[in-house]
Amino acid sequence: MPRLGYNPRRMAEEWFELDVDPASVAREREKARALRKTAWWRRRVQRGVCAWCGRSVPPRDLTMDHVVPVARGGKSAKGNVVASCKECNNRKKLMTPAEQLMRKPLHPANEDG
Repeated sequence: MPRLGYNPRRMAEEWFELDVDPASVAREREKARALRKTAWWRRRVQRGVCAWCGRSVPPRDLTMDHVVPVARGGKSAKGNVVASCKECNNRKKLMTPAEQLMRKPLHPANEDG
């Protein structure tokens, strides 16, 4: 019998390839720490806008989110990091933007039935 609906455990098992070298992940996380100290990153945060939901957020509440997560082989580079509210960053977890879109229903549930 097929398993229907959103199942985070199954999604992680079927969608994520997590065989990235731990040393590589550690290097990328160190690069991310350095990138957070740059004027470029401070300008991104000062805008106060989440890249995912578009909401205005106090700059202190924005986090650095990797578009392609480091644990999935993503790099800590300007083209792969965005300012994100904590809620969106936590919801995204290890997903790519394409995988996030696959989780969203095409048509929102209708209360009328």
